[in-house]
Order: sequence, then C-alpha cells, then structure tokens
Amino acid sequence: MPTISNHLYLFTKMKIALIGYGKMGKAIEEIALERGHTIIAKINTQHPIESSEIFEADVAIEFSRPDKVVDHIQYCLDGSIPIVVGTTAWQAHFEAIKEQTLAANGSLLYASNFSIGVNIFFELNKKLAQLMHGKIDYTASMDEIHHLQKLDAPSGTAITLAHGIMENNEDYSSWVLGEEKNPYTTDGQLGITSYRQPDVPGTHSIHYKSDVDTISISHEAHSRKGFALGAVIAAEWLQKKKGVFTMNDVLNF
Repeated sequence: MPTISNHLYLFTKMKIALIGYGKMGKAIEEIALERGHTIIAKINTQHPIESSEIFEADVAIEFSRPDKVVDHIQYCLDGSIPIVVGTTAWQAHFEAIKEQTLAANGSLLYASNFSIGVNIFFELNKKLAQLMHGKIDYTASMDEIHHLQKLDAPSGTAITLAHGIMENNEDYSSWVLGEEKNPYTTDGQLGITSYRQPDVPGTHSIHYKSDVDTISISHEAHSRKGFALGAVIAAEWLQKKKGVFTMNDVLNF
C-alpha cells in the first residue's frame, strides 16, 4: 500500500497555474508553496484564463465551476499544458474530452476526490460491496455531508462511491438522490442522501442495514488540506506523462 511519504520529495519544482482561486485554490496554493513550487497564475472571474500567464506554467490545477471546466481543459490542451482537474459535475463531457486529450497527445488527470484517504476509502467501499453481494437481508444506503457552498448534489465523491458499489454488487443497478431527507427506493436502487451544513469539508458514509444490525464505513475530512495535498501530488506525478489518468494511477491501486 503506498503512503503519502512515497510522494513527498521525488519531483521537480514546478510553475503552477491555479484555475479557480476560491477556498480550494488557496489551500492548494499553500501546499504547493510549502513543497517548493511557484504559483504563476491565479485564474478567477476577475482574472480570466485568456488574460493570464498560463502558457508559462508546467501544469494547471483546475478547481472552478462545472460550466467552465470543459473550456478550461480545452484551453490547456491547445497550449500543451498538463492539467489536473478536481471540478465535478461535468462527467457527461468526459468521454469527448478524453478523446480530444489523446488526439492532442495531451495530459489530463481527473479525480472526483484527490484526498489520499478518500481514495483508500474508494477501495474499501468496493471490497465491502463484493462481500455484501447476495446478502438480501441487508439494504445499502449512503449519506454525504458538505459545506453550504457545494454546488452539486450528490457530490462527485458520492457518485464515485455509488459506481463502486454497483460495479461490485449486482444487487444494485442505479442510485436515487434525496436532498436533506432519505429518498424512496425500489429494488436495485441505492439511496443517497445529501446534506448541506456550514463549514463541513466532506463526510461520506456507506451503510448496509438489516433487521438485526448495521455495517457502516465512513470517511470524514477534517479540512481541505487533504484534498489540496492530493491535487499537488497528482500534479507532481503528471510531469512528463501523456494521456488520461486518475488517482488510481498516482497511487498505483
């Protein structure tokens, strides 16, 4: 099992463009500077990508808005800039972007969540789903809690977890969302409940409940620092690579 320390020092210092300079962008900036990198562009509504110094960057890290991310990726592809993308809720365009990236011999690394702990949690979720296949006395459900500024529901992390369950447990073939309350589900549906509360970086829990007991696994982020560290590690890993990658490639899962 890889550890965070495996990725701490084996990298070249980079010039980074931050696409999106909200709370996540600022957390990434702090981590990047701690690790010796330079931030050469901070792109937001006041400083659009067209007016930035992005073409001097070794890599771009994108945490902006779902309606902007495709344009940002294409802009980086046109400029031959490797890009790490953490924005979610744009997956309907992913296959087209993947084809464009490969055709352009570009570099794209996308993850619904860059936290090292969450990516370990993804693997635990898959294993538990396998173990629970066919256990008809148990019903699976998920809940996720995020801060009030979170634009998408369910979160991209919750969707990744849902697909991990469905791909490893044939008892579930789709998911249904409830916002602030448990959704109504039928056979084969995984219920996801999304809550939005002040100052919650992100909590995801999977439950398998029967009449006699409940089996649960959970990941709770204490701050944005874990997400920021993972994004910077991903950017370091992406250096001199061509293709489309995920955090599974970075962590060698």
